[in-house]
Amino acid sequence: MVKSVSALVLASLASSVLGEVYYHDDFTSNNWVQSTLKPTSERADFSHTPGDLFVDDSDKGFQTKQDARFYAASVVMPKVFNNKNKDLFLSYLVKFEQDIDCGGAYIKLLPKDTDQETFGGDSPYSIMFGPDVCGTTRKTHVILNYKRPNESEAKNLEHKTDIKAEKDKDAHLYTLELTKDNKYNVKIDGQDIMTGNLADNWDFQPAKEIQDPLKSKPDDWVDAAKIPDPADTKPAGWDDIPKTIPDPSAKKPEDWDDEDDGDWEPAVIDNPAYKGEWKPKMIDNPAYKGEWVHPLIPNPDYFDDEYMYNVCKDCGVIGFELWQVKSGTFFDDILVTDDKAELEAHEKKALEKIKQLNEHRKEVEESDRKKKEEEEAAKKAKEEDKDEETSEKDEL
Repeated sequence: MVKSVSALVLASLASSVLGEVYYHDDFTSNNWVQSTLKPTSERADFSHTPGDLFVDDSDKGFQTKQDARFYAASVVMPKVFNNKNKDLFLSYLVKFEQDIDCGGAYIKLLPKDTDQETFGGDSPYSIMFGPDVCGTTRKTHVILNYKRPNESEAKNLEHKTDIKAEKDKDAHLYTLELTKDNKYNVKIDGQDIMTGNLADNWDFQPAKEIQDPLKSKPDDWVDAAKIPDPADTKPAGWDDIPKTIPDPSAKKPEDWDDEDDGDWEPAVIDNPAYKGEWKPKMIDNPAYKGEWVHPLIPNPDYFDDEYMYNVCKDCGVIGFELWQVKSGTFFDDILVTDDKAELEAHEKKALEKIKQLNEHRKEVEESDRKKKEEEEAAKKAKEEDKDEETSEKDEL
């Protein structure tokens, strides 16, 4: 009996250490629900298809196929994920097969009670992560939904600084790591792009100190470092110097007729002797007390939160909700797990695939380039032969 209980305990511990895969999708099949929130004239469904330049036609993913459309689709995860006391790893493949000018390619982790039929931009989410490109803006979103203990509603908090994103036609693997030590890491193609402490880079907490509302600058506080010299006086005749004078080089035109044209007056020019408005010189203020500094007190609204990383309290749905001016964005190989080893295995496999995809794309583009050059050369040769034939006929 003791051995049996010990075995169960060890098995339980092993399971908690190894972690779990909460969602994995290589799009072999398609059980995603396309949202019908937008009218049919504004939306389009994701296509379950191989990429345009994929090596293996059986390797399918999700792709946008119609320009200037909203796309929204979601899928229920096999198990609800609460990442309290767990690391959270989210990773997926993105490939822009178009010259993207404006469009999102981010993914969302959503609450378990998300209405998939009406899923859209206003649907609450726990995490929004991934690239967004529009004009000169090119960044990777990391938006975390967080509720402060003293506030009634959660807010979507965005990373304080822009995180780079890729916009070329290569496939890229985007990975977000949120760890239970309140740290984060954003990776592209397995390389660290942005890493740090959650509290430093999102507005989870208010300031530790605030200005004392009961204190204000004294009325007699002197914070003017310089004052006009009371002993300095304006020089005599300063105001008698005009700002402009008649141009001494101006001459009355020979054809000027005073009776018809009126009295001739020369143009005016800036007076080189003019010194401007007189101001007394400035001296150090003997009463100067320095800049007044508002005293600080501890912020009564400040709080510590050892669980701020716990933004996925009931993540049970995963989805894409996007706008695409030019379609063609391809998605594949999604992973949600709390197991670092599973993430590393996923990244290794995905990066090998990405290498093949990118090499294949370059081969296709090079082949297309050579084919175009050959066609242009053949067309030019044909035109030259035609011109030569015409010239020979003219000579005859």
